[in-house]
Amino acid sequence: MPPLPIPMPTDLSILLTVMDFVGVFVFGLSGGTLAVRKRLDLFGVMVLSLAAALAGGVMRDLLIGALPPASLHDDRYLMVALAAGLTAFLFHKPINRLGKPVMVLDAAGLALFTVAGCGKALAYGLSPLPAALLGVMTACGGGAMRDMLVAEVPRVLREEIYAMASLLGAAVVIAGQELDLPPVPVAVAGALAVFVLRVVSVRRNWSAPRAPGS
Repeated sequence: MPPLPIPMPTDLSILLTVMDFVGVFVFGLSGGTLAVRKRLDLFGVMVLSLAAALAGGVMRDLLIGALPPASLHDDRYLMVALAAGLTAFLFHKPINRLGKPVMVLDAAGLALFTVAGCGKALAYGLSPLPAALLGVMTACGGGAMRDMLVAEVPRVLREEIYAMASLLGAAVVIAGQELDLPPVPVAVAGALAVFVLRVVSVRRNWSAPRAPGS
């Protein structure tokens, strides 16, 4: 008997919450996996997992006035982030067999957090441009914090297509709202756009423009 398809949430707020939690786990897993690669101990793995999973969302909530931030008044966020770190600590070997695990997990987290962050900003009444910027900040903030904690230049500041991929996803979400399209398919399309552009850009060595002569 074939498996039953998983029903897609029909309410946008439910979908954004689901994306937020899945993004927390995925980014937490990327932080924990990087920590293991850097040979950090269990405490270090958990710190990187928490930073990667929660920093972007905390910054977003502070800026839009959603206080206290979701991850500080809902214990589930912390539990999901810690579970991701523990998963990376215990199962880093099978995760590493996936090939470029941090990049793939990072791309998935980038996609989910872009849509959730931009959607939440729009729900709080922000106009399109600030909402897009907050979507990018939500998506990139945790990864930047993770990279800085291990003394790496954050990916968002490198030549790779990173923030630009996030901007594309935010643009899809905003265009869908402006055109009054069904919000759930738009959110899914925005997340897919971010993930595909990010992964393809890495595999094809695409990069953002540099200053002439630099």
